[in-house]
Amino acid sequence: MKKSTTTTKSTKPEIKVTPQTFSGVVTSDKMKDTVVVRVERFIKHPKYQKFIKKSTKLMASDIGNTKKIGDKATIQGCRPISKNKSFKVIA
Repeated sequence: MKKSTTTTKSTKPEIKVTPQTFSGVVTSDKMKDTVVVRVERFIKHPKYQKFIKKSTKLMASDIGNTKKIGDKATIQGCRPISKNKSFKVIA
């Protein structure tokens, strides 16, 4: 008896996941290897149709403490480094 083997390729397309990237201003650099970056964004109010400025503070890993208060920083999402840090400084 002859055995026939057939292989089927997965029909699912490969999905490339790009990490989130934000840019903002460093508001605190008092921690070791960590900076706090304020990221601002504009959103449109659903009822009044007016643009509102909202900001979020994100903690980011900054090995070597290269950024100081007031510097512009670009941060990128990564695996969780600690309880509050899930970003790293890339520029």
